[in-house]
This record gives sequence, structure tokens and C-alpha cells, in this order.
Amino acid sequence: MTLRFNVFGDTSAACEKLAKKDAALARALDAIGEPHIRRRPGGFEALFRIIVEQQVSVPSAQAIWARCKEGVDPMTARTALRQGEDGLRRLGLTRQKARYVYGLAEVVETGAIDFADLAEMDDAAAAKTLQALKGIGPWTAAIYLLFCEGRADIWPPGDVALLGAYADAKKRGAKPDMKTLDSRARKWAPFRGLAAHILWTYYAHIRGRAPI
Repeated sequence: MTLRFNVFGDTSAACEKLAKKDAALARALDAIGEPHIRRRPGGFEALFRIIVEQQVSVPSAQAIWARCKEGVDPMTARTALRQGEDGLRRLGLTRQKARYVYGLAEVVETGAIDFADLAEMDDAAAAKTLQALKGIGPWTAAIYLLFCEGRADIWPPGDVALLGAYADAKKRGAKPDMKTLDSRARKWAPFRGLAAHILWTYYAHIRGRAPI
């Protein structure tokens, strides 16, 4: 059953519970005070942006997204369709990502996905619905559900920033690999999504930059 807890509200009690479950999360919270919760409006634009962010650095993603915002104006599925795959590639997308965004625009424009309905689904159903779209894997679906819907118990698998943050905060014992961290995150239910926000904030902290 999906926990109806919105991370865009007061997370102090949930953070305290996570700190008691894992010493590394406790250290991260000691360093940052409270997590910065990333929040974005949902819909086509949000998924477009997350596709841009797949497997690239933050600066690269920001630069490409700025060009996409300028080139797809207004930022709607219909405008993206007018660009075509070639037009999207000229904005900095790879051939594969241009194909994903164009396919997403087609699905949104035809009404094959309803984001209002998505928000009413439980976590598993919402993730499955998103992952049925071409180019939307477990990580992309998780990021959308975390940033756009404020879900508390979604974990983005394979996120290297989360691994780096956790490895830094884990002062004792062997440093985990990605598979180990993804498995360990199950113990943080029903607040796995909040744990991700804690670690992202801590990652920004140890890198000496403001969280985004």
C-alpha cells in the first residue's frame, strides 16, 4: 500500500526515523540540518527535462535544457512535435533522446497518458504506467514521482550521486557498490524517497555547492 505522506510538507519526524535506522543518514542530516526537497511541476515538460538529465552531468544537463526551453517555446507536446526528431537533435539531444522525447510528445498529445490520473495511482501502478513509455526506465519514473508528485517511498535505482553521498557518510565498514546501496534502501521504507532527498542534499554539501 502506498504511504500517503507528502515530502513537500514537514519531514522532521520522518527524518528522525531514518536517522535511527541508519547511522550514515544520521551523519548526513547532522551535516545538512534538513533535506532540500526538489520540486517541479508535473506533466510533459517535467518528463522531457528528466530525459535530458539521463546519464549526463548536472552542468551538461542544465546547458542542454536551456537550449530546449528556448527552442521548444511554448514548452508543450505539440510544439515538440513540430520540431521533429531532427529539430530536437539540433537543440543538443542525442538521436536516442530525441526519439524518446518525440515519442513522449506523441503520447501526451493523443491523450494516451493522463498525468492527473497518474497522481491518483499507487506507487507501483504509477511507476509501471510511466515505464510503459519508451525511454522511461525505473530511474526516470522514480525521479518524476519524487520531484513532481512528492512521493515518500520511491527509490531511484542506479543513481551515482546517491552512491557517492552514502559512501562519504558511511564512516565505518566497506563502502557499498550500487547494487548494495539499492538493496540497503529497502530498509528505509516507508521513507526511501525522503532518504534520497537527504543524500542528494548531502552530496551537494560535500561538493561545496547549493542543492538544486
